[in-house]
Amino acid sequence: MTNVTKTPGTPGNSTDAPQRRGLGDALRTWWEGLSRAQQWGVGVPAILLLALLPLFPPPLLDTPGTSFGGVMAQFAMVALIAIGLNVVVGQAGLLDLGYVGFYAVGAYTVGLLTSPNSPWNQTDGGWLNKGWGWLACVPLAIAITAMSGLILGSPTLRLRGDYLAIVTLGFGEIVRLLADNLGEITNGSLGLAGIAYPRIGESETHPNGYFSSGNLGNPDTSNLLNKANSGTWWYWLGMALVIVVLIVVGNLERSRVGRAWVAIREDEDAAEIMGVPTFKFKLWAFTIGAAVGGLSGALYAGQVQFINPTGFNIINSMLFLCAVVIGGQGNKLGVIVGAFLIVYLPNRFMSVEVADQSLGDYKYLFFGIALMVVMIFRPQGLFPVRQKLLAYGLKIYRAVHRNPEPPAQTSGGRR
Repeated sequence: MTNVTKTPGTPGNSTDAPQRRGLGDALRTWWEGLSRAQQWGVGVPAILLLALLPLFPPPLLDTPGTSFGGVMAQFAMVALIAIGLNVVVGQAGLLDLGYVGFYAVGAYTVGLLTSPNSPWNQTDGGWLNKGWGWLACVPLAIAITAMSGLILGSPTLRLRGDYLAIVTLGFGEIVRLLADNLGEITNGSLGLAGIAYPRIGESETHPNGYFSSGNLGNPDTSNLLNKANSGTWWYWLGMALVIVVLIVVGNLERSRVGRAWVAIREDEDAAEIMGVPTFKFKLWAFTIGAAVGGLSGALYAGQVQFINPTGFNIINSMLFLCAVVIGGQGNKLGVIVGAFLIVYLPNRFMSVEVADQSLGDYKYLFFGIALMVVMIFRPQGLFPVRQKLLAYGLKIYRAVHRNPEPPAQTSGGRR
């Protein structure tokens, strides 16, 4: 038998050192090893536990002085924003500093059509009813915001890097200034009040429904529907929308569109040389991200029932980008964790005072320091995206360079 010599370090060598695997990779491998039925068996109870979290908040996780259900409702809304911005920044690699503009367009679409302060109000004798007016305005907000993303992206996505960032930053400021100066339409800095919301569950105990800001919940009842306050109901609705958007975006990532986004993000010139229509796929990312931003804006308008231009400033746009960068660009679950940190930490430390000053007031300082630390020690974010194309490339490399089996010798010897 011919001896086959294995060189250390070559694929297939039994003496190869085991690859280091982080906790995220181990969990991902475990999840992908489950069958579809097992994944549903694990995922559904996890979602139910998350849904019950505002009703039974753990003492260490609760937010003293602030409704935990309201905090979780705000988290669901920012999670939607982070997922939409992740499509633009994390998947396609387009630096968007004015994403808050799409958020504002979605919110003002609902406000202008349902607020009594708007000359375009359609709930007072118009074609909208207060009971279902918000639900009817949500698809309109998505469509109008997607159209605004298409209109903005068509002339600007031929720019790259800092130039694109400046243009998107200008778009966000233009939307805010228009909302502030078009007083006859948007009511200017006074804002739009009385915006419609879902009137579901109207009864004697809840005259305006479960989603009304007057629904404070009954913590002493065993009925979970009556126990939940308005913030908890908005959290449930927001998480349902997050799941739907995650399914849509996840399917896009696994399609030809997602592979094109990865190629553009890694090297746009190389992708174009290889035949990828980069402008078309960048426009797809911009439009889809804008549509998700409009959905989150509609959710915000219905939740607070009041909007004004100060809620759509450049600082909020930076916070949304901060959630994506800290969580991990390109990782959908990572940006959701980033959104949770952005929303939860300021509300958690709002009750902690140092030198007669609430720590929650220093949130911009803390997030700035966190960004610097993350960029120095973990620039890929807390939960970096896994490069599936490179993983498949490694499997192909090992298959091609696998050592062949030695040929079997015959007993008759040579002829």
